[in-house]
Amino acid sequence: MPSVPLPVRDGLNPSRLRMPADGTWATVLEYLLARFPDDAARLREKVAAGEVVDAAGAPIDASTAFQPHTFVYLYRDPPVEPRVPFEIEILHRDDDLLVVDKPHFLASTPRGRFVVESALVRLRRDLDLPDLAPAHRLDRLTAGVLVFTVRPQARRAYQELFAARRVHKEYRALADVRPDLTFPLTVRNRIIKERGVLQAQIVPGEPNAETRIELLGDDNGIGRYRLLPHTGKIHQLRVHMCALGIPLHGDSLYPIAQDVAVDDYSSPLRLLAHSLEFDDPLDGRPRRFVSRRTL
Repeated sequence: MPSVPLPVRDGLNPSRLRMPADGTWATVLEYLLARFPDDAARLREKVAAGEVVDAAGAPIDASTAFQPHTFVYLYRDPPVEPRVPFEIEILHRDDDLLVVDKPHFLASTPRGRFVVESALVRLRRDLDLPDLAPAHRLDRLTAGVLVFTVRPQARRAYQELFAARRVHKEYRALADVRPDLTFPLTVRNRIIKERGVLQAQIVPGEPNAETRIELLGDDNGIGRYRLLPHTGKIHQLRVHMCALGIPLHGDSLYPIAQDVAVDDYSSPLRLLAHSLEFDDPLDGRPRRFVSRRTL
């Protein structure tokens, strides 16, 4: 990946656009206008102001020739988003790590309709940490412990730690109790998530998802569960609980997708990333971070 010639601005990374292999455009601006016709006026303004640059950081202008396979960088105008009315609590901060307690309904990183209202952008802005980067992610509807790296020099070590599954993760959840199920139990199966499809699916084949599930208590038919994922497939915990016939309380996607307004905060998903444990990849010391939130 080429280096990025523009810094983070207002919590957001610049966008990187690759010129296609061929085309009839004489200039970069012609290509941009053809690709983003609805943003034509703003693109002309950005080019005129020198806010669109090449890989070396040099501003392009209206006459800059189109060259296949090259890159240009620019800041896109952030969307206007309603503020998610919940705050991020800091659990730990040092020169390498920032560990937070993410609330429900707040995306971990910019994606889709949630850009400005994401934990990453909020924290970069509020704490003046432009190099902040996620070591892993939580679903928008899941609350709990979320780890970021502060320095670029530390980023790879912690991201590889999570990618290599050398982090012990413990979740807490609320769901109904089924008297015919005996806990603890382990669910293993194969989960796939197709692009454009909201729900992940269990399909035949070699298992790629594994979760140990323990029942901690039964409060009048509502179970308090400890979920210990061995793998990290998308929606894994929600899919596994649903497959047992005990979907998580507040789950608007499993077993049936429901149309819930994006600003409806009345029934959060009862899933909490309760704790993380690992041996620090930089100095080997044991680390443990625990959420202060409850379900």
